[in-house]
Order: sequence, then structure tokens, then C-alpha cells
Amino acid sequence: MASKLEVDVEIKCNADKYWEFIRDSYIIFPKAFPDQYKSIKVLEGDGKSVGSVRHITYGEGSPLVKESEERVDIVDEAGKKVSYSVIGGDLLKYYKNFKATLVITPKGDGSSVKWTCDYEKASEEIPDPNLIKEFAVKNFLELDDYSRKTI
Repeated sequence: MASKLEVDVEIKCNADKYWEFIRDSYIIFPKAFPDQYKSIKVLEGDGKSVGSVRHITYGEGSPLVKESEERVDIVDEAGKKVSYSVIGGDLLKYYKNFKATLVITPKGDGSSVKWTCDYEKASEEIPDPNLIKEFAVKNFLELDDYSRKTI
């Protein structure tokens, strides 16, 4: 049975700049957050266009997953929206499918980041992916800090 988790995170960075950082996350995350991301390798495409496939090797800061492969499914530049599906790696041991969507919206001087994941558990004993949600929130806040240091 498919389920959904959502979270909204308010950040101080403006939406346009934050969107650029999200779009280049495959380059930025391993440099800015080496404890969480050992590497992000582009296997297909350019790493940020629809159809691109990335292989992520997580660091010690990742609570559950050490490796994953994800495919970019949707990119809406004007709406600052990106969706990706996990197509390989550790997460699929726990979830039959896992798709995340990220939307960045201007809010005052800063922005709001909405993260939604649609998932299906591999079995009923598997918990909801709250650890993944918490990891995502931590990343959004740390990226906000990083974005304001690199002006």
C-alpha cells in the first residue's frame, strides 16, 4: 500500500539562489557535507535533467542508507520543482518504491522547501521513512547555511 510523508522547511536563502544549489546538489553536497555524502556520480545524463541517473555513496552521517541510485523524473525550472525515484541501492531493501519531490517557494525574504515522498514498504514491519525525512530536513537547513556563506 502506497503512503506519503511531507515536511515544510523555512529557510533564509532566497528561492532562486537555493534552487541553483539544489540543481547542482550532485556537485555541491559531497564538497559541503562530506560526512553525509562521500560521492555523487552521474551515471546517465548531466546529473540534473530528466532521465539523469546518479549514484550516491553516503557517509557516516547517513542513518540508514549507504548507497543509492536515483533517476530524475521531473524538472520544472519555473516552478522550482524536482522529483526523483530511487531505482537502486539500500533503500529498496526497505521500500518497494520511493519517490521524492522537492518544491522551493519564495516566502518573505527567504523561502519554503516542501519535501514529499511517496513510498511503499517492502513489508508491514518496516517503519515509515521518518529517518529519511529527518535527514532531508537536516540537509535543507545545512544547505541554507552553506548558501549564505558562499555569497
